[in-house]
Amino acid sequence: MSVPNAAGWRPEPGEAGQGSPVMQTASGDRGLMLEEPLIFELGRPGTCGVDFDGLGDEPTGQPVAGLARFLRAEPPALPGLTEPEAVRHYTRLSRQNYAIDLGPFPLGSCTMKHNPRLNEKMARLPGFADVHPLQPQQTVRGAIGVIVELAQWLVTLTGMHSVAMTPKAGAHGELCGLLCIRAALEARGDAREVILVPESAHGTNPATAAFAGYRVENIPATPDGRVDLAALKSRLGPDVAAVMITNPNTCGLFERDMKTISDAVHAVGALVYCDGANFNAIVGRVRPGDLGIDAMHINLHKTFSTPHGGGGPGSGPVVLSEALTPFAPLPFAQAMADGTVRLIEEEDAPTDHPQTFGRMAAFHGQMGMFTRALTYILSHGADGLRQVAEDAVLNANYVLRSLDDVLDAPFGKSGPCMHEALFSDADHGLGGLPEGFTTLDIAKGLIDEGFHPMTVYFPLVVHGAMLVEPTETESKAGLDRFITAMRSLAARARNADPSLKSAPHLAPRRRLDETQAARKPVLAWQG
Repeated sequence: MSVPNAAGWRPEPGEAGQGSPVMQTASGDRGLMLEEPLIFELGRPGTCGVDFDGLGDEPTGQPVAGLARFLRAEPPALPGLTEPEAVRHYTRLSRQNYAIDLGPFPLGSCTMKHNPRLNEKMARLPGFADVHPLQPQQTVRGAIGVIVELAQWLVTLTGMHSVAMTPKAGAHGELCGLLCIRAALEARGDAREVILVPESAHGTNPATAAFAGYRVENIPATPDGRVDLAALKSRLGPDVAAVMITNPNTCGLFERDMKTISDAVHAVGALVYCDGANFNAIVGRVRPGDLGIDAMHINLHKTFSTPHGGGGPGSGPVVLSEALTPFAPLPFAQAMADGTVRLIEEEDAPTDHPQTFGRMAAFHGQMGMFTRALTYILSHGADGLRQVAEDAVLNANYVLRSLDDVLDAPFGKSGPCMHEALFSDADHGLGGLPEGFTTLDIAKGLIDEGFHPMTVYFPLVVHGAMLVEPTETESKAGLDRFITAMRSLAARARNADPSLKSAPHLAPRRRLDETQAARKPVLAWQG
C-alpha cells in the first residue's frame, strides 16, 4: 500500500508513477466528484420519508373480495430513505452521467445532436402534452392537424407518395415497410422468400427481415465501402422480395449507384427498402423517391432533433412509394376536402383503405415526437434543413481530414465522407495504432479527456472501427477540442504509454471486465 505524504496525496493502487498523484479522502469523494453507493446500500429498514398514522405490522380491514391471494407475504424489498436522501442520491448520480448539454455525443450512426429548447416548449403546451389517445377526435383537431402537417413535410422532403406515421422507432419502421412489401407481393400472388442486405447496411436490417419471416442473404461491399453492384445484380431473381439498403451507408458513404440498384431490383419484380436513419446527411439535398426507393423509415428523433437514448423516446414514420401506399397501416391522419382533418380508423378501412395490412400500434403515433419534429422543421425552413445536411457533412469531413494522418481511415481515399468519419485500429506504419493498443483503449482514454466515446467496433466490416458523427450542431472550436484529444490519444498509443491501457483514470469507475460483465451480469441487488 502506498503511503500518503504530509498533504495526504498518494498514487492510486497500481498507478505508481502514472500521471499526477490522486488525493485519497476519508469519504471517498473528490471535491464535487462524489462517491455514491447503491440506493440499497443507503437505505435502512423501517425508514420512510412520510409518516402514516394507523398502520401497524398487520393489514387493517378486510381485503377486497377476490384480491386476498395477492396480499404480500412479506414487505417489498424497497430501500428506506428520507426524501432528502432520495433526492440527493439521484442528483449525485446525475452528476456522473454524460449529457448532450455537457458536450458532444460523437456516436456514429446515432445522430445525437443539440435539442433546441423551442422544441421542448412546444411539446409541453397543454394542448399537446395533455392529450389522450382515447379522446374524441373533435377534441384533438389541433393535434391531428400537427400530424397531417408533419406528414406533408415528410412526403415533400423525401419525394415519396405517402407516409405511415404510427411506427414508434427505426426498427419498428423497418418492420412496417417490410409488412407493406409483403402485402403488396401477396396481393399479386407473388410468394418471395429472400431479402438481400448489403454488408454496409445497419445491423437492424437483417434482424428485421428475419423477424418478418424472410431468409436473409448478404451482398458484399467493394473495397471502397459501397455495395458491390455486380454481386447484387447476379443474385437478383424471382425469389427476391426486396433489397434493404442503408444510404448513406454505415461506412459514412453515399451509395452512388442507388438509382441503378433500384432499377435492377424493380426489373425483377422486387422492391427497395431504404434505411433512413442517416437522413440527416441528405435532408433538403436528396429526395429518396427520386432514387427509386419504395419504402424508407425516418428517425424523427435523429434527423429532427428529439432527445433519444436509453430506449426512447423515438418515432419512425415510413414514407412509401405509390406502389406501396394502398397497403399502409392504420390509423393515419388525413386532410379532408372541406379543410378538416380526421383519423382513418378500422371502421373506415373497407371504403377508404381496403388493402391495408393492419395496424403497427394501438394508436396514431408519438405526439410529443411529432410536435418536436414539426417545430424543428418550421423553425429551420426549407433552406435551413438543407444547411443542416451541408454542415453535418462539412463537420464530418473536417474530423476525417484532421485525423487521417494519425488514425487509419479505411475509406479515406474514396473521397469525401457523408455525415460520419470512419477510422480503424490498423497500423500501416505511417499511422494508426501500434500493436498492443486497440480501439477500446482510445475510447476509454476519451472518457478521461471529458468526451463520450464514439461508436466502437461498428460497422463490423471494419476491424476495430471507430465511427464518429459530429452532426451539424458542433462548432469548429468544439470539433478542434475533440480532434486535439484524439490526436493526443493516438500519440500516447504510438509512444506505448501504459496508462492508456488502463484508462479511464478520472471517471467515477475504472475500466470494467466487459467480457465477464456480459457473460455473468449481476442484475439484482443481493444484500
